[in-house]
Amino acid sequence: MDFDLRLVRYFVAVADELHFGRAAANLYISQPALSKQIRKLEEQVGTPLLVRDTRHVTLTARGQRFLDDARQLLAIAASMAQPPRGDVVRIAHIFELDTSRLVADEFLRAHPDVEVLEHTMDSISQLEALLANRLDVAILRVTPHMLAQHPTGWRHQPLRLEPLVLVGAPGDVPRHTASMHERPLHVFGDPPESGQYNAHGQYLTAFEEHFGITMRWLGTPGAFSHCLVHVSRATPGARYLEFRSYADRYAGIGLPVYQPQEAQPVYPWSLAWRDPDPSPATHALLSSALDTSRSNHWLTQDTAPGAHIWLPTGEPLDAPLKDAPVPATN
Repeated sequence: MDFDLRLVRYFVAVADELHFGRAAANLYISQPALSKQIRKLEEQVGTPLLVRDTRHVTLTARGQRFLDDARQLLAIAASMAQPPRGDVVRIAHIFELDTSRLVADEFLRAHPDVEVLEHTMDSISQLEALLANRLDVAILRVTPHMLAQHPTGWRHQPLRLEPLVLVGAPGDVPRHTASMHERPLHVFGDPPESGQYNAHGQYLTAFEEHFGITMRWLGTPGAFSHCLVHVSRATPGARYLEFRSYADRYAGIGLPVYQPQEAQPVYPWSLAWRDPDPSPATHALLSSALDTSRSNHWLTQDTAPGAHIWLPTGEPLDAPLKDAPVPATN
């Protein structure tokens, strides 16, 4: 069977996002056009690859097998079409959170001669892309399951412990701290039953279980602008558990931001790269990222009086940044 590689790329984009709208935006085509091309691919394969309804997109069992083969096919096609270059490095961002963006900006200021190819993927998709040689550097949350499922072929290093804080609704009284139990907590994340449960959702589940809080899960709208619209329309009494990098933007338009009183939850971002050692451009980006972490004190945190840093049990942060070995160039 002769596959149109364009259709295969479209399918992988949808599989990475599990959302037709976001995939279409990444591909710079319309959502109806993308849906039409996916149906055409399914007709060629002879079986559904995706299950979609008005709210969710999931892979069928055949779709998951096809995805693995599709990634390999695209990697082979890319290597055949273009010889390896030492002045290109491929990274990914998780929506509009600022860790990877700050890393990329600092790197490009110091290395304007290197081309950075950027993508949008969640943590699990980033690791898959890294191992399939579709990314050179991943900036993601490393989970125990990832390490168990992929024990070799890659390395990782703590980069940032990003605080999670509380964001109030319009009209809330500003103050420095607030209790996590004081008001109902809402969160932008996909719950276990959604079919789009990911590393972020696993973190939130651990948070609920540890603190005895049942949060309202709002799904993952993706863009900050969508989150902002939801928060701006919030009914009085709701609070949101948010990344610091989003909360700073909420504060910029006048919404109150509170430091949690009971504990300081932090979200662990890590650098990941393939083993054996990376290319010179990848090595330079890793070194730059570690410098960015140090200069911004990303692995140290302030907490409310009496509070402590909280991470899920078993989080694989087993090497302090200052002792991190930067991989040597080839």
